Amino acid sequence: MSVIRAVACGCGRYLPERVVENAELALTIDTSDAWIRTRTGIERRRFAAEGEKTSDLSIVAARRALDDAGMTGSDIDAIVLATATPDQTFPSTATRVQAAIGMSGGFAFDIQAVCAGFVFALAQADALIRTGQARRAMVIGAETFSRILDWNDRGTCVLFGDGAGALILEAREGEGTSADRGLLATDLRSDGRYNELLYVDGGPSTTGSAGVVRMAGQEVFKHAVLKLAETGATALARAGLGTADVDWLVPHQANLRIMSMTAAKLGVPMERVVVTVQDHGNTSAASIPLALSVARERGQIREGDVVLMEAIGGGLAWGAAVLRW
Repeated sequence: MSVIRAVACGCGRYLPERVVENAELALTIDTSDAWIRTRTGIERRRFAAEGEKTSDLSIVAARRALDDAGMTGSDIDAIVLATATPDQTFPSTATRVQAAIGMSGGFAFDIQAVCAGFVFALAQADALIRTGQARRAMVIGAETFSRILDWNDRGTCVLFGDGAGALILEAREGEGTSADRGLLATDLRSDGRYNELLYVDGGPSTTGSAGVVRMAGQEVFKHAVLKLAETGATALARAGLGTADVDWLVPHQANLRIMSMTAAKLGVPMERVVVTVQDHGNTSAASIPLALSVARERGQIREGDVVLMEAIGGGLAWGAAVLRW
């Protein structure tokens, strides 16, 4: 039976120019390069320049994705932008991207599921394409987390970085089997009972200010491994696939130990896990599309490869997506 699939046809990324090594943070924070590497696998991250906004990062990533796909902004019908650090309370950061890339028609909106945002945005873009509301959709994950960090909290401020990644999906016909190219399945979850484990202590209707990140690191770690393995297995089952079919696991790049333990639970060897956390840190919603772009540039992900993406963030919100490139 013929079905419509959302097929990946271009990706791009942007990282701010400023590179911040662990040793630089150790000059002003009670930490060390060894402490950060041992616990997280992070070696460096990028921070946005003064005045550089989430939309600025997004626009460069979007243009690079368009170049990769051989398209222009006018070819895009929808933009779904995942971010927890928008330029403004409203309007959406996505509309800034829409204007900048010359996309005069269609529609653009933001989505917020923190670190799981890109997976949630993928699911929304897939639904738009499957229902015929868009033929080509751009999915962006972008963050300037450096703006919402408490620099007196060494447990969180050393973890995050800034960046943006974009993926273009296009409607194409498939046979309705797991052999089709495109997004094959998603699994989205959340549980608001765990709000206090990872949150920002501010907002328009509470403090009237942005606030800073607060995290119970050990508790989040425990939830992450179990929930990521479960959602990954569920998404694969919905796609009619198993872990043996996975060519590349592209997890949220938050912590190398979480990634390695999740891969072990799924039965995916680390040789098939895309790892960029050492260079980017935790870029929240941007981490998966950044990793996808890097993996494509390295020649790792090729046409026909099965890619399993998974992420967890504040909410708690988590989920997974299976894509045959």
